[in-house]
Amino acid sequence: MNLLPYNPDDTDEIQQLFTRVFSDSEGETEGQVIGNLVYNLMSGTKTQDLYGFVAIENEIIIGSIFFSPLTFKSKDNAFLLSPVAIDTSHQGKGIGQKLINYGINHLKEKGVELIFTYGDPMFYSKVGFSLISEKTIKAPHALTHPEGWLGQSLVDDEIKPITGTSYCVNAFNKSEYW
Repeated sequence: MNLLPYNPDDTDEIQQLFTRVFSDSEGETEGQVIGNLVYNLMSGTKTQDLYGFVAIENEIIIGSIFFSPLTFKSKDNAFLLSPVAIDTSHQGKGIGQKLINYGINHLKEKGVELIFTYGDPMFYSKVGFSLISEKTIKAPHALTHPEGWLGQSLVDDEIKPITGTSYCVNAFNKSEYW
């Protein structure tokens, strides 16, 4: 298996991966929603504002993750990890963790200080994320499941509070994702 930055030429294959994986786990409607989100993220986000990574096996993309800026008035260098998909037949083998760690190391080399995500605490805690109170860091929209707001610092042992609102890229700027 190879871990690599994504190639924009693979947009269709990546969108299909997310659609298939989320359809398998959450139902066809959710699969379409996440597939469209990924397409909008790849096609509507400035190249310099999007870091995507893929896991490839036998020339087929079996996993993908994306990081996009989470901005604050304070100018803290932060990114949002979302979404993540590993082909259903390859889940449970540690591929997601390897891919996330690969991406985090890449962002760390680029000087990124903070990474946040909104998801399953049991999964993301395996790669260094911990619960973040919205009193510490406010999410871009009201959270349906506050227990899923997670973060990690790439420069300190703890995340220091940041006052004010956070802002995400356009693709995520819909309350339905939060």
